[in-house]
Amino acid sequence: MKIKIELFGASREFSKNNLIEFEINNSSTIKDLRIKMINYLDQNFNGNENFKKIVNTSVFCSENNNIVSDNYKITKNEKIAIIPPIGGG
Repeated sequence: MKIKIELFGASREFSKNNLIEFEINNSSTIKDLRIKMINYLDQNFNGNENFKKIVNTSVFCSENNNIVSDNYKITKNEKIAIIPPIGGG
């Protein structure tokens, strides 16, 4: 199954296209997706620890614009957004 990850905020540094596509197993979870993204960063950005921190501290949003937990099961080809924390004041 194919999943598209829309990149927002600091995660846009992960791709020139503001989007990453992964092939995942049926019923994969957001937790599985985080692991897949960390592996992608290891391969493409020499394990950039700042990028990994972004993935580990971000929330994910479903196609229905709902924030989803790490236990959320991805059951179809879907577009998921990664929303990194935003600092400032």
